Amino acid sequence: MYKTTIKNFSELSINELYDILRLRSEVFVVEQDCVYQDVDAKDQKALHLFISEDDKIVAYTRMFDKGDYFNETSIGRVVVKENYRDKKLGHILMKESIEAVKKYYNTSKITISAQKHLKRFYESHGFYQEGDEYLEDGIPHIKMNTK
Repeated sequence: MYKTTIKNFSELSINELYDILRLRSEVFVVEQDCVYQDVDAKDQKALHLFISEDDKIVAYTRMFDKGDYFNETSIGRVVVKENYRDKKLGHILMKESIEAVKKYYNTSKITISAQKHLKRFYESHGFYQEGDEYLEDGIPHIKMNTK
């Protein structure tokens, strides 16, 4: 059974933080072959949402209040462990993250910087593209917002 947890940075255990950083590195650095600074000194301001199974973190996002990353509230570092992607955890992750933004930041206006190939996935969660495609860490991205 999957368990969803939401914590601010100071509430994360050392093992949870390690597992989150490991998962982000596995996917964003190794799998996507993208050398970039994942540990960006922004995690301390974020609200962290993760899904675990048997005490192993298998999916994760971080959320920021208005002005802490973008002008609007935002969701980022959306990641699902490779061998869990066929279980629809990405959809659960986004639904839970959107609800967390509403609950903790009292808004439904959300901005994301989405990998372009995931445009339809984010559109299915109420996001729309704003502006042109751009490169972020060598990967095509688009800015997306909720309505």
